Amino acid sequence: MAFQSLTEKLKNAFKRFRNKGKLSANDVKEGMREIKLALLEADVSFKVVKDFIKNVTERAIGSEVLESLLPAQQVVKIVNEELINLMGKSQAKLEISSKPPTIIMMVGLQGAGKTTHSGKIAGLYKKQGKNPLLVACDVYRPAAIKQLQVVGSQLNIPVYADEKSKNPVSIAKNAIDFAKKNGHDMVFIDTAGRLHVDEILMKELQDIKKVTDPTEILLVVDAMLGQDAVNVADTFNSLLDITGVVLTKLDGDTRGGAALSVRYVTGKPIKFVGTGEKLDTIEPFYPDRMASRILGMGDVLSLIEKAEEAFDKKQAEELEKKMRANTFTLVDYLSQLDQLKRMGNLESVLSMIPGAPSDLKVDENMLVKTEAIILSMTVKERTNPEIISSSRKKRIARGSGTTVEDINKLLKQFDQMKKMMKQFSSGKFNGFGFGKKMKMPFKM
Repeated sequence: MAFQSLTEKLKNAFKRFRNKGKLSANDVKEGMREIKLALLEADVSFKVVKDFIKNVTERAIGSEVLESLLPAQQVVKIVNEELINLMGKSQAKLEISSKPPTIIMMVGLQGAGKTTHSGKIAGLYKKQGKNPLLVACDVYRPAAIKQLQVVGSQLNIPVYADEKSKNPVSIAKNAIDFAKKNGHDMVFIDTAGRLHVDEILMKELQDIKKVTDPTEILLVVDAMLGQDAVNVADTFNSLLDITGVVLTKLDGDTRGGAALSVRYVTGKPIKFVGTGEKLDTIEPFYPDRMASRILGMGDVLSLIEKAEEAFDKKQAEELEKKMRANTFTLVDYLSQLDQLKRMGNLESVLSMIPGAPSDLKVDENMLVKTEAIILSMTVKERTNPEIISSSRKKRIARGSGTTVEDINKLLKQFDQMKKMMKQFSSGKFNGFGFGKKMKMPFKM
């Protein structure tokens, strides 16, 4: 999970500030030393760490403890604000040209995910009513054009490709003319990459930039490269003057060094983050929300947005009525798990809940098993699980390819969820209680 290691180390550093009436210079110094080590181990650029620690220390030493806040909370507040400043203060949206088409040039090293993320971002804007066009300008990598065409087909977005031409500059120029003639208001140019930055690559990209005059030049960077990602970003920025960064594979980066360093080193904002392999696993980058995730405080706003996209409004209203009437059944339970899956990677989704452990693991195969068990029940059993006797459990286990123990676990978890639903509807719910009394409705 993203930032898992950094989050744990920061939590340990904050423990130094507990039970303090006021922070002394020595208290701050010791705590900052641990925070500094945590950031360096997360592969954050040394210069970034140095300036960050300096800013936090200056604010923390001798600061008055805010009324109703413990010193530990005061330090967390300061660190949170400085993390937000480090990553860009506010969301940097994609600039939309006042005179269509908006031209987005996607650049980066080979393997960073340019082709896939060209499609992902185009897909985001298609949902917002835009008419995007994908342009295949990688004429060197085998099957690069075919890959973009497959991505375009899956998203129902047209792809401009000229498989006879080996000149990416003329392809890009002709694609812009095609877009204007055919009413495409956004053009995403998927350029070629190399395993390393070289003169030939940069000259080609500079020529494409010259003939297309892009509205945005987005650098696609693999977050798992850590500090190397920052070096790549710095080089591309100095040669192309990029307008923003797309961080990919953030879901696999437990350190987070790239996310914390890129904006500070290049001066250019992170605009999107890729959080998985599927074409809908991309998010706009919000510095404040990311800082909250890093500090283990969740990301409620992103969670709500994902839920609004995935959950059917009519079904949600019906569910609310059932919650209030305490008539929630296994059919409803299965429906909710199905909609939860639509929200994307479950570990990523659950990590947005405040208080969720940073090392949270979700066995998504359990969802498949749960579905098989419920579908092996009769309609009467799904509606009234209390009638499921030992003999019925054996029959359901045979039908679903599971065990009686699996059936018992599911029924116990369902009972817990019903109790939770009752608390929600009565207004008595006091929090998610991760790692305490309540268990999630599937194995972690």
